Amino acid sequence: MDYLLLLTIGVIILSFIIDRNKTIKGIKVGFKKLRKILPQFLLMLIMISIILYLLPGEVISKYLGGNHLIYNTLVAALIGSITIMPGFIAFPLCGILLIQGVSYMVLAAFSTTLMMVGFVTFPIEKQYYGFRLSLKRNIFSFLIGIIVAISVGIVFGEITL
Repeated sequence: MDYLLLLTIGVIILSFIIDRNKTIKGIKVGFKKLRKILPQFLLMLIMISIILYLLPGEVISKYLGGNHLIYNTLVAALIGSITIMPGFIAFPLCGILLIQGVSYMVLAAFSTTLMMVGFVTFPIEKQYYGFRLSLKRNIFSFLIGIIVAISVGIVFGEITL
């Protein structure tokens, strides 16, 4: 993480040397966007923290952790498919779940289906794209989420071929 911070500072300094006005303008735009999403981000982090505080670690371990990797992956994929959450909230949540002992494969299934499958938004989607296309897109997105999760499981050594 320190390397990323140093790299970012270095790139900003380089950008400042190349074009001072564009760099200042870019930083201002970035801070405006940060101010815009910060209330939502903090609210979601507070809500996630409260939920994780109220849910005992055993419950999380039972449904997302433990020894039943395939079952847990499918549960996480289903939860991700029916949940609406922006990425800037989902990824910190995955970090918290990782600390609680949830495997990378399960987290990959959750976050991928969360971003790609829209069970809750299906009624709106079918109005624009039609029922068949929306259904196909969601099914293929779910399957791709499972493939991504299995790939992550292989890369991190959680499953072997």
